[in-house]
Amino acid sequence: MKVLRSTKTVTAAQGMPGPAALSVSPAYVQVGDGYTATFVVCGYPAEVGPAWLDPLLSYPGRVAVAVHITPVAPQLAAPMLKRQRARLESSRRLDADSGRLGDPMTEAAASDAADLAERVARGAAKLFDTGIYVTIHARTLDELATVTAGVKSAAASVLLDLQPATFRHQQGWIATLPVGVDPLRQRRILDTTALAAAFPLASADLSAPVPGVVPAPDGVLYGVNTTSNGVLLWNRWAQDNHNSVVLARSGAGKSYFVKLEVLRNLYQDTTVSVIDPEDEYTPLAEHVGGTVVQLGVPGVRVNPFDLPADDRPDTLTRRGLFLHTLISVMLGVTPPPAERAALDRAITGTYAHAGITGDPATWSKPAPLLRDLAATLAVDDDPAATQLAARLAPWTGGNFASLFDGPTTTAPDSHLVVWSLRHLPDELRTVGTLLALDAIWSSIDAPISRGRRRRQLVVVDEAWLLMRDGEGARFLFRMSKAARKRSAGLCVVTQDAADVLSTDLGLAVVSNAATQVLMRQSAQSIKAVKEAFNLTDGEARLLLSAPRGEGLLVAGRSRIPFRSVSSAAEHTIAVTGIGEVDQ
Repeated sequence: MKVLRSTKTVTAAQGMPGPAALSVSPAYVQVGDGYTATFVVCGYPAEVGPAWLDPLLSYPGRVAVAVHITPVAPQLAAPMLKRQRARLESSRRLDADSGRLGDPMTEAAASDAADLAERVARGAAKLFDTGIYVTIHARTLDELATVTAGVKSAAASVLLDLQPATFRHQQGWIATLPVGVDPLRQRRILDTTALAAAFPLASADLSAPVPGVVPAPDGVLYGVNTTSNGVLLWNRWAQDNHNSVVLARSGAGKSYFVKLEVLRNLYQDTTVSVIDPEDEYTPLAEHVGGTVVQLGVPGVRVNPFDLPADDRPDTLTRRGLFLHTLISVMLGVTPPPAERAALDRAITGTYAHAGITGDPATWSKPAPLLRDLAATLAVDDDPAATQLAARLAPWTGGNFASLFDGPTTTAPDSHLVVWSLRHLPDELRTVGTLLALDAIWSSIDAPISRGRRRRQLVVVDEAWLLMRDGEGARFLFRMSKAARKRSAGLCVVTQDAADVLSTDLGLAVVSNAATQVLMRQSAQSIKAVKEAFNLTDGEARLLLSAPRGEGLLVAGRSRIPFRSVSSAAEHTIAVTGIGEVDQ
């Protein structure tokens, strides 16, 4: 064994430091604290299909594959093929003269050589001097032997023969570095078609962990890869941010998919809150012992003046700012400056009349109601206050008052809280969604009492109901930006993709989602979806014809087509209607 040692070795061509020590043996090379072994692809199948190098490229381990390509000049290609055809034809004639049966391999090779010579002569194909090398990296010799056996098995599955570069592993290691040098020079002539079929150098599957490394069980089963039938496990909590967006047309199976994700996140001790416009998540909440707040049902009320249970000095101020937002949504327009000033005075006065001041000791007193705010506005001498009180009359004593005419009836304190909006009239949907989001955000933003902050997932189904309102869209945008620092993730689900993507705030919410799931799209919205997510033509066609429950996971450079799957028990919980019985 020879040992080459260097201190701060620098490759001049690359300007990068080399390993401190390089130990070369006949069977491997020790590079620093790791081991490498290089193999040469010597045997090839008679025919190859698309992406025939994929078993090596997608192997779950640190495996480097280098393809060295040198074009063969046309004036050299024709004589080369002529000599090859002459050798094969000579073998055939010798067999015939000797009365022996013809060799099928020779017959096939002669036919292929004749076909290739004809295509080269017509300019339909070119020849390339090609060398393909595979370098396997491992931390120990035992791991190197294990990974080598797996790589050779993967190569054998596509009839590729790997031979070790015995006594030349150092040259093999250099051949697979990104320096464009091939010291091995173990080449094979390939034509244009066979070489092109080796690309693209990518896999439709997510890369598996390195052998010997046991990942933490944090991933959630999304489904089965429709390309390779591999299992798709995805961990949103390991991404740059924890947000996700699910875009699909009605009936594509998006709610079914999201309910499965909610259920599987609950398995991992994640707190989940859901904004449910159609009461679809109630069976799920009942099954897992969660809490359902059915807004709009007689007797169910939410008081927007409730203060969060924390002792931060700006809690009262933050509550006042939310009330500004809420009232702007109620009115459908931001009040003019005079009315905003009157509203600010009235909010402070209403809390003061209830005995609540800037002193945290007073925050445990019963909170005032919306009608108390209207009464404070009514006694204000400012005409703008009187005008604002009149505009709030439907919400304090009219048809819209039932949701606010008393203290909050249900405490949203559970591992799964579903805010159902089905019983709210359309005029109250946006306000109800905003109230639910505020209650959810109050629980997310609460200070940590002890230990680590618990992960929380917020699902906003049919988010277009909130996105169509300016204040509601801004609230969602702020949550998407700030959720990560509080160990929370926002999942936005909508069927109105074109409307969401046509607004700056909607596009910003989508852009702040590291996990993006696209399911079947309508022909009217596919153009906007294609541009927003930078889809290829093939991916766009996939989304136009995807069956129910199938979609595309877009996460950075990963584009994985998948089909959501469930067990019989999960299916019973997640199914919504008759149309999903075959989901």
